[in-house]
Amino acid sequence: MCGIYVSNFTFTEKEIKTKLKTIEFRGPDYTGVIQKDKLSFGHLRLSILDLEERSNQPMVFDNYTIVFNGEIYNFSEIKKELVTLGYSFNTTGDSEVLLKGYVEWGQAVVPKLNGMFAFAIYDKINNILFCSRDRLGVKPFYYYWKDGMFEICSQLKPISENKTINKEAVNIYLDCSYIPSPYSIYNDVYKLPPGNNFIIDLNDKTFKIEEYWNLKPVTPSNLSYEEAVEKVHDLFKDAVRIRLQSDVPFGSFLSGGIDSALVTSIAAGISKEKIRTFSIGFEDPKYDESKVAATYADILGTEHKETICNSKNILEMLPNLIEVYDEPFADSSALPSLLLNKITKQDVTVVLSGDGGDESFLGYNHFDWVKKFSILNYIPFFLRHLASFVFFPKFIFKNRAESLKRIFRVKSNHGFIEGIFIGYNSINLNRNLNWLSNYKNYKYLSLNNYQKTADLNIKLWLENDSNTKVDRASMAFSVEVRSPFLDYRIIEFARTLPITYRYLHGKKKRILRDILKKYIPEEVFDQPKSGFSVPLGEWIRQDLRKEMLEVLSDENLKMVHNLNILKFKKMLNDHMEEKADYKSYIWRVYILIKWMKGNNFIND
Repeated sequence: MCGIYVSNFTFTEKEIKTKLKTIEFRGPDYTGVIQKDKLSFGHLRLSILDLEERSNQPMVFDNYTIVFNGEIYNFSEIKKELVTLGYSFNTTGDSEVLLKGYVEWGQAVVPKLNGMFAFAIYDKINNILFCSRDRLGVKPFYYYWKDGMFEICSQLKPISENKTINKEAVNIYLDCSYIPSPYSIYNDVYKLPPGNNFIIDLNDKTFKIEEYWNLKPVTPSNLSYEEAVEKVHDLFKDAVRIRLQSDVPFGSFLSGGIDSALVTSIAAGISKEKIRTFSIGFEDPKYDESKVAATYADILGTEHKETICNSKNILEMLPNLIEVYDEPFADSSALPSLLLNKITKQDVTVVLSGDGGDESFLGYNHFDWVKKFSILNYIPFFLRHLASFVFFPKFIFKNRAESLKRIFRVKSNHGFIEGIFIGYNSINLNRNLNWLSNYKNYKYLSLNNYQKTADLNIKLWLENDSNTKVDRASMAFSVEVRSPFLDYRIIEFARTLPITYRYLHGKKKRILRDILKKYIPEEVFDQPKSGFSVPLGEWIRQDLRKEMLEVLSDENLKMVHNLNILKFKKMLNDHMEEKADYKSYIWRVYILIKWMKGNNFIND
């Protein structure tokens, strides 16, 4: 887990190290810079495998140079194959395996990789820079490109060329609360979409992007439920096993949910060492799962560390959020994520997590909403639209009235599914959803609305929200997070399973529950899940009220491109007076303005 940098600008070695210093938290163990053939390569190393300096990067072999961020979990198998082909190795890590794998197979090495990665390899023989990003977008890959000049980096700060705000990205952010690939907050800077290679021809200074992996049309499995349980269990055990490779201390995040409990259960059964587990609890019982997590830990026999937090502890992470996330990012669960990683780093460097389980195994509450809307959609649209003006008086439905009205006015299942991720309301003055065409394939991969929702969940939200949150929150404290649920084999196999194997009569993650029963009694884990949420609505009205009103001043709001200021101010006022719940909209504008001020786009 590291940070990478490549450029053809004529920066000095000192200038590159100064750039990398801004994201040193990604790799505090070693900073390496090599300049050759009018290219500069920079690397920040967080040492996980082969702690010796022989594994420092940039790494050179014959006519090839690599900078690599991530982990190749199946590198041992690839290494054995390369040994049979005559290769020898000077290190025991995965970077050398990846580099020599490219030497042998070229870009065909990428489909062989099971891991999380973003890397660049300079191929002097063909005079190309070959880059790639992992299938699910776990590791970030930004690039600046203009007139053949480029910078590539794991984060935005070191990319320094003529930064101006991308107004289309702001529009998207105001709807999503994050900025999805291929966009970034800056003009001429982009994110390489997951499952793609990025190839620069250094002779004519052109590039091309080539897809090597994506979700495919669903091919239903004919396995019985019992056979499916066994197959998922076996796949998951192997996904955990290959993620336990580490030359530094490791542990596991443990919340009150099913996913982290299953990850920890399997890890505890495989590991030769006692698993260390980490959780944070909240003083407010509505958000606290620490007692359930502690019960899991007792049953599994882990070495458990629990930290109870209050609002002040979490809000202290706010400067870290603005600093580390590089571009506006308004998922409020990033705050407790930052705190959890800060606590975890005191004991371990590598940690397992349960991220990704809800997407493949239909665990989110919005799958219940899809079920309800599918029934509602049988009512002709004109009748639903008419009913929205009649059946939702505020004195009965209170702050839910407006949301219900908008849902009744959604025309189709596709409109409803997309609304889950972009909202049924908008604070854009002029809303333009053309960018969604980048994700339109979800409509054609399955006939089932649950699976369509899951696919858009994976392609849009998982990469751009969940994975971004986890990467930045963990790297802020030099922690490497590995999630077995993001193993592409599990993603692919889960999509073939009948919906009833995953979601039956409103029971979410059915198959995972039946596997977890082998480790933890069902009565322990079969209870409501609060999620990694914080009392954001209350904070806005109370703890952060003064700060909110200062930041969200008329003067600052005018600096936000395409913001419907009148509408937003009414939402802010209604929220403050507890007439409605608009916390997510208020938070995203607040974060955007804080980011703009922190990056000198708004003067204090």
